[in-house]
Parts: sequence; structure tokens; C-alpha cells
Amino acid sequence: MPRTTIHQEAPAHNRPLVATENLKKHFTIEESLLARYLAGAKNRVVRAVDGVSIQILPGETLGLVGESGCGKSTLGRTIVGLYEPTEGDVRFQGKPLWGQGSMPKSALRRQAQIIFQNPYSSLNPRHTVRQIIGVALAARGVRPEDREVETVGLLRRVGLGSDHIDRYPHQFSGGQRQRIGVARALATNPEFVVADEPLSSLDVSVQAQIINLLQELQEEYGLTYLFITHDLRVAYHMSHRVAVMYLGQVVESADTDMLYENPLHPYTQALLSAIPSVDASHRANRILLEGTVPTPIDPPAGCRFHPRCRHRMPICEQEAPNLVPVQTRMQTGAAHRSAKRMGDESANGSATEVVNEVVNGRINNGANDMMKNVVRRKERTNINRMDAQHLVRCHLHIR
Repeated sequence: MPRTTIHQEAPAHNRPLVATENLKKHFTIEESLLARYLAGAKNRVVRAVDGVSIQILPGETLGLVGESGCGKSTLGRTIVGLYEPTEGDVRFQGKPLWGQGSMPKSALRRQAQIIFQNPYSSLNPRHTVRQIIGVALAARGVRPEDREVETVGLLRRVGLGSDHIDRYPHQFSGGQRQRIGVARALATNPEFVVADEPLSSLDVSVQAQIINLLQELQEEYGLTYLFITHDLRVAYHMSHRVAVMYLGQVVESADTDMLYENPLHPYTQALLSAIPSVDASHRANRILLEGTVPTPIDPPAGCRFHPRCRHRMPICEQEAPNLVPVQTRMQTGAAHRSAKRMGDESANGSATEVVNEVVNGRINNGANDMMKNVVRRKERTNINRMDAQHLVRCHLHIR
């Protein structure tokens, strides 16, 4: 099936803008006095993020996908300094965010921002748009007499008007509130933005508008995104690279085309098989995960995915695999060839084909303009990125 999208080539900078090294964020659940003294209960620890190492290059978008509760939002909030890490290191422009020689928090707030999942709960209901954006402008050092002009300019840039400046959040629709959240994030002139599931509370037509807006802003301002989402189709069209999280750890990371054409981890294969399709043959190839979903309070020993994995081996229950590079090549139909090597003879076609099929149907039906900016992207200058690094955490691929 012919490709309908060509991803923008990620800038080839040697030094990442954002990097984490063995990052961990644990939360302690404290038991009540009665439970501790009468029942002998002990405090429990939620390992929300448990040893994540990623790098995000300037100007690129790293998509972060995974099921609910896997630690995506916690990772994003820790990277921008809203949470202090339990262990590990976060670096922005090469400077640590915590500890000796750390980057001043005021400088971090200006250069790294976050767009929250629920725009209604993230906006102060007692403040007007003027006040909400004014706080961010004040943090940037904009003089009070200049803030109204700046605010109106930001509102117009995100598709709102000057008449919206003195309205309260409850007077806007969901899509308009999310645009206000985007404007607030842009007010500090950031270099890096965490988009924490910015589309989850919006209908499909509004989602397309926000996608187009984020892509236009990235091209205009040279923004770097950590794009957190549940929608694998959106991740495909937004991201230069994609990382897959499961139970607090990254289990696979690769160039977007490479991961969708040739998913190596069984969990990634199951996620991609769940992409909705109108093709009956694709629906018949759905991979259903069995077994109970583990909890981050008491993750299983060995590989954390082994209780639900259809390829589990004895070593999976005994030894935790590391995230290691795997030699792979990007090619059409590689997903089903890889699946066959791993024992899934029913796999047909690649996730890329399913994604394109769904989006093409939306365009042909005129349902939305999700692809308005995608089809205008620059053609890749390095089509033959055949040896891009593909990382996977699975004993099946460790020699």
C-alpha cells in the first residue's frame, strides 16, 4: 500500500536538549496509625518510573506511548521539574535539574513548559485568560504595560481572538481551553514542551485542529516535544521517534517508521495490533493479552511483561532484561515477517498500513483535517536511515 506521509527528518545534533539517566520516581503510600499498629501494615511504594534513560534532540518530537498507569505522565512531570526524582539524573541543555550545579528553577520554567491533559482542571477557574497568561509573561520578565499586547498576540497565534482575553475558563469549549493551555505554555518562549495527552478530552475534529497547531508551532518556533499519547495513530504522525513504556520502564524505542514497520517487543506488537481498522483481515490479527495486569506497587520479578507475554521463557521469570540496541532494517511489511520469526503466523501487513488506512478514510470522508500539515512536511533528506538505533528490552532479542 503506498505511503501517504513522509516524516520530517529529525535534526542531527550530537548533544541532546533533554536527557535522563536511570531516572526513578517512587511514591510512598503511608498506612494509617491503626493499620500500622494493629495490623502491622507497612508503607507501600509505587514505582511509577523505574529506571528510564532517554534522550530528546533539539527540534524533534519523541512520542511516548503505553497503557494507563505505566508512568508516562509522571516521567513528563519529572523531566520539567514538577516532581523531584527519587533516583537518577535529568539534564536540560547538559545541566542537571537537581543537586550540585543544578539549573536554576526560574530558568527551567522559562525554557521548559507542559501542556496538561485536562485543560479545565489546569486553568484557574477564578482567573480570566488575561490573568492566566499574564502569570507566565511575568515569569518571562514582560513589563505589565506590555502584557496585554503579548497576550492578544498569543491568543491570535493559537486561533483565538482579542475578545477572549477577559473571559473565564468555563466560558470556553474544550478545544478553546486547550488552546489557552498552549498559549500559556508558549508565553515563556520555551525550547521544550511536554504535551501530556493534550487530545484525550477532545472530540476527533478538535483533535485534528490541535495536532495541526502543535505542528505549525514546532516549525515556527523550533520547539522540541515530548508528546505523550494513547493514540498510536497520532503518535505516528507527530513523532520523529517513539518510546513505548510498560510498568515504569521503556521497553522499546526506535525511529517512528522503524518501530511501526518492525515492532520487536511483544507488548509493542500487541499495542499496534489494537489500532482500529476497517479491514477485516487486520481485525482478525488482533493480539489479545492474557493474564492479570501487574501493579507498580509489586512488579513481577524478571521481565515485567512476562505474566502477559505469549513468548515467555524460563529466563523471563528469573532475570530482568536490559534495554539494548538491536540491529534491524526498516522495510515495508517487516512487521509481519518479524512476527512470523517470533511464532505469530497470523500477522499480515504492518501497523503503518493500518494507520494510513484509517487516516485516508478520514480525509476521504471529510471528517477532519488531521493530515493538513502532515502532507506539507518536507520530504526526508535521508530516506535510507536503515541503521538507526532500535532499542528493545526483551530476552528474545538479547544474544
